[in-house]
Amino acid sequence: MFKKAAAAFAIIAVASNLVSAEISFDTLNNTNLQQEISALDINVPSVIVAEDTGVSTRVDKEWTIMVFLNSKNNLEKYGLLDVNEMEKIGSSDKVNIVVEMGRINGYATNDGDWKTTRRFLVKKDSDFTKITSPILADLGKTDMGDYKSLITFVKWAKMTYPAKKYALIVWNHGSGWDKSRAANVTKGISYDDETGNHITTPQLGLALKEVGGVDVYGSDACLMQMPEVTYEIKNYTKYIVGSEETEPGDGYTYDLFVGPVVAKPTMSAYELGKVAVDGYSDHYQQISQGSTQSLLDTAALNKFVTLTNDFVAATIAAGEKALVKTAASGAQSYAVYDNKDMGHFFDRYAATTANADVKAKALGLKAYIDGTLIVHNRVNEEFANGNSHGIAAYMPGYSFNSDYDALAWAKDAQWDELIKWYQAK
Repeated sequence: MFKKAAAAFAIIAVASNLVSAEISFDTLNNTNLQQEISALDINVPSVIVAEDTGVSTRVDKEWTIMVFLNSKNNLEKYGLLDVNEMEKIGSSDKVNIVVEMGRINGYATNDGDWKTTRRFLVKKDSDFTKITSPILADLGKTDMGDYKSLITFVKWAKMTYPAKKYALIVWNHGSGWDKSRAANVTKGISYDDETGNHITTPQLGLALKEVGGVDVYGSDACLMQMPEVTYEIKNYTKYIVGSEETEPGDGYTYDLFVGPVVAKPTMSAYELGKVAVDGYSDHYQQISQGSTQSLLDTAALNKFVTLTNDFVAATIAAGEKALVKTAASGAQSYAVYDNKDMGHFFDRYAATTANADVKAKALGLKAYIDGTLIVHNRVNEEFANGNSHGIAAYMPGYSFNSDYDALAWAKDAQWDELIKWYQAK
């Protein structure tokens, strides 16, 4: 994926890649050449030309892993633990690990009890009780619930620690696409309890677009592996790591994630996404704690929409409302009950429908999820029942949240039409 940065890439290096690339100059869509290039899968040259000096600098780092660690909430103590897990491995001559971390009053008081937002270049150490990595900047009080803060961090990290490939982890509470807080459950992503703000799903897409995308995006947050979220950011990352279910407070086990990357820095984006899933799942498997984590290939999402829309049209035509509602209500659900595993739903409905076309389309979608869309899926304990296929979708039984209509998924996919149809009397 083409990377934008404050330093401009040599134009001739990009142009040489355009021969085999397909660019649309459709001005009706208000696009320009730079936007079209950004959407392409073009290998970035490992030479950067600085705008101010014109001096070429070879990028020797293979990966920069960026962690936007918003612990300005009741997860603060886990944020400190996670940076210490990163310090078990540390950055190397081929891998940068950079963190922007915010803290808040009222929770953890250890490690100096600082209450600002700091940036770190993670260095290896053997002290698991405090962060010893160099403080690159103390930003004072910042709003980590503002998507513009995420943009500023990623742009800074790319400019300061350039690499051939980039991974971004957003660390916080999460609840899929839903941006509300209800029933004492924290929802959204990157909630800043000091400001009351958070990053909405559309804003997450805007942020990734503004920074020029990344190779791998991961949500170290609950309930984020949904088409409602992944479709919003599909053009700005190759792979997405996320969980259908809530994550334990400790979230990712970062030494198990970054350790393999430092050991094999030339690994591909797929490989990095896979080790992120495995590091997480291996840890919770070892302590016998239920968990889900999967890796999604964004290149498969466009066809997924087409298959979904074909299924919805056939299902509505078949008129089997009762069967759809039964299949949805009995499908694997998670901490948010309206989140249903899509593969399990399709399997259940296919087993009951009397319509051969609907059955074929449902089973085709399940097979597409298992074989193409989700390229790595790990589950533990109570989720190891064969019902969690790596992606969950909004399937409410009775009410419909109108915020859903603002999602890119709702605009292109007809999933919302399916929901409104089976709920109608």
